[in-house]
Amino acid sequence: MKQNKFYWLRHYLISNFDKITVKRNNLLGGFTLAQTILLVEDEAGLVDSLSSEFSFEGYEVITALDGESAVSTYHENQSSVDLVILDWMLPKLDGLGVLRRIRRESDVPIIMLTARDYKGDKVAGLLGGADDYVTKPFDIEELLARIQVVLRRPRDLKSSQSESVYELDDLKLDTDKRLVTRGTHNIQLTQREFKLLLELIKDTGKTFTRDELLNAVWGVDFDGQPNTVDVYIRYLRNKIDRFPEKKKLIHTIRGVGYSLDILD
Repeated sequence: MKQNKFYWLRHYLISNFDKITVKRNNLLGGFTLAQTILLVEDEAGLVDSLSSEFSFEGYEVITALDGESAVSTYHENQSSVDLVILDWMLPKLDGLGVLRRIRRESDVPIIMLTARDYKGDKVAGLLGGADDYVTKPFDIEELLARIQVVLRRPRDLKSSQSESVYELDDLKLDTDKRLVTRGTHNIQLTQREFKLLLELIKDTGKTFTRDELLNAVWGVDFDGQPNTVDVYIRYLRNKIDRFPEKKKLIHTIRGVGYSLDILD
């Protein structure tokens, strides 16, 4: 019997189906490339075992063994990395530092790993922008399930407003014109105050830790007074929230930091 011209193609696809993996939003002739995980972990044995598990599940894996190389590796592969698995305790730069640097420019999903079952660490990681948190030792099936859940979430959808204009209630910040207004009032800000307000208004409702704001506005090498953020928040309040008839927008989250939001 004459074989159909697609027989061999069909036979090949069936035989190799378990090797063909899919990646959302990157369709190519019905089949797509694997999603890529950046695994940041300094324990070589764990790197090998997790890399094998992830590869078996159809993921592409990139690895980094310390915090500094994690940041550089992410920058080099930013367009292809779909998820970061990030250990907390790393040489050169700890996981929280890596998290903060990545979050300055990307909303890529990040799952933190740690051997420290300390609630404060979990809070700091989640407030710093981590999507999930797994404590060692963990069951690989649980980690794989968490990876699937995180990858199914829609990426952070920012406001539809233009990137140069940010608004909350009647507060408006225009980065092109370097103009801040509250209703009909023009607000005069120093360069540092403007940058601090920009960090807050770019992610309204988020609670920023003092360290996050310090690193974002003053830089990671800043060695000034530890209460610098508190002082500048007070400056902003005296200008933004000085109108008794208007809603207060700058809020202190006790024990954590600050947020820009409309609260009842």
